[in-house]
Amino acid sequence: MAFNAGNSTVAQTARAAVREFLTTRRARVAPTDAGLPSQGTRRRVKGLRREEVALLAGVSPEYYVRLERGQATGPSAGVVGSVADVLRLDDDERAHLDRLLAALTPAARKRSRGTSKDQVTPGIRVLLDSMDHLPAVVFNGRFDILAVNTLGRALFAPVYDLPGRPNSARFLFLNETRARDLYPEWERITADVVAMLRIEAGRHPDDPDLTELIGQLATRSTEFRTRWATNDVRVPRAGAKIIRHPLIGEVTLPYETLRIDAVSSQILTVYTPQPGTPEADAIRLLASWNADNQRNNNPTAGTRGRTPED
Repeated sequence: MAFNAGNSTVAQTARAAVREFLTTRRARVAPTDAGLPSQGTRRRVKGLRREEVALLAGVSPEYYVRLERGQATGPSAGVVGSVADVLRLDDDERAHLDRLLAALTPAARKRSRGTSKDQVTPGIRVLLDSMDHLPAVVFNGRFDILAVNTLGRALFAPVYDLPGRPNSARFLFLNETRARDLYPEWERITADVVAMLRIEAGRHPDDPDLTELIGQLATRSTEFRTRWATNDVRVPRAGAKIIRHPLIGEVTLPYETLRIDAVSSQILTVYTPQPGTPEADAIRLLASWNADNQRNNNPTAGTRGRTPED
């Protein structure tokens, strides 16, 4: 994906995304793993050649070249499926390829304009307010924090150190020292975040805010550039994170994710330690400390469910 939208059209950006993704996926597959005979001569490319992908997928080399360059018109589901099989794409990668190819059509690009939505609904605010015993955060596809309950704000206080709207991706890569302190598994978490940003870039290739974010991170962080170049993709899923908090120490917190709005890519993440566990006790301690701190600092103010701008 191009970082500077001003130097290319959306169509060119979409074609570049297809080319980069298929090229990196092709490089992962060894010829012997694809059932091709081992060759004694030194290969000039890593992984499969374009003509080998075409042979295995049952299409002409010329057509596959056009497909990889983002120039094929309306490839059939069968052809795309065959290519995905040859390249050993997993479910997330197959869905991403479908989105990239769909973004090449003028109708898809027209639908994508104006779809970014950064405001949470009143109902989500009520939901956040009701979860006073579990940390909860609402992100958009760019990892901006759109809303958070009091426990979520207390748990991830370091993320708010950067100016402007809190953004987890910026915190991870532009405040790396503090991010590594907060996340002992920084390497895994950053790989996941970049892979999810790739999904968002495929979904909204003409989002200027996303283009700005990727450009900023790529310019200022070698770690981000390295991960972005892999073209890995991953959708948000439930899991667990190790968090090292200055008050409650190091805890492993399971979490659940819920997509709020498929168009705007809003994700609600709730951290869900099981009752009776040390992790649940740690969250109760954090809640007690946070309540006391709020009363001491501003007895009349309430911050439940506030957005970062409130």
